Amino acid sequence: MSTVTKLLLPLALAAAITACSKPADTAAPADTTAAAPAEAAAPAAADVAPIEVASGTYTLDPSHTDVLVQWSHMGFSNPSAHFGQAEGTLVYDAADVTKSSVEVTLPLAGLNSFTAKFDEHLRSADFFDAAKFPTATFKSTKVEAAGTNKLTVTGDLTVKGTTKPVTLDVTINGAGEHPMMKVPSVGFDATTTLKRSDFGVGAYAPAVSDEVKVRITTEASIPKAE
Repeated sequence: MSTVTKLLLPLALAAAITACSKPADTAAPADTTAAAPAEAAAPAAADVAPIEVASGTYTLDPSHTDVLVQWSHMGFSNPSAHFGQAEGTLVYDAADVTKSSVEVTLPLAGLNSFTAKFDEHLRSADFFDAAKFPTATFKSTKVEAAGTNKLTVTGDLTVKGTTKPVTLDVTINGAGEHPMMKVPSVGFDATTTLKRSDFGVGAYAPAVSDEVKVRITTEASIPKAE
């Protein structure tokens, strides 16, 4: 064995031993960045502020009052009709809401189903018999607070000469000085569900649903003193 080989052999062995003993490549360092915190929950809705309604006697605005009724027609459609030309008075007592009251008259001349021929049928003796009973009326018997800006109004509804108790779930939409008329004003929405048959207008039930959904929206203002 040559001298060069004798010198190279130990070096080769040392290199091999070093290679075998070299630790394996370490895994990529763990991501030490803290996990992003879960998205903060959406803030709770702010408490609804009470709407301050001035005490007084309000007159309903027929141009901004609508009583909309809707029913099921044989399960195929959900037609609607509205009672316009409403007349009425609202007495509101801010200190004691239970002393408040409302009276409304709905002339059947303002009944509009958006189809003239059907309007004639609705006014006929099959339904409202408007020639004999030209108006429907509502007169409250009890007003109660039902939460912030909410009221429960119970009263007597008279349709076609029949009077039955009805309860309205009422929301106060807003109140304050009317920007045009410069008088105290207030606006409400209300809902209820009625049975037509309770008032003698239940023709074609149950094919045409006996239950009718009622939605009301109204504005009223305290007239200016003369």
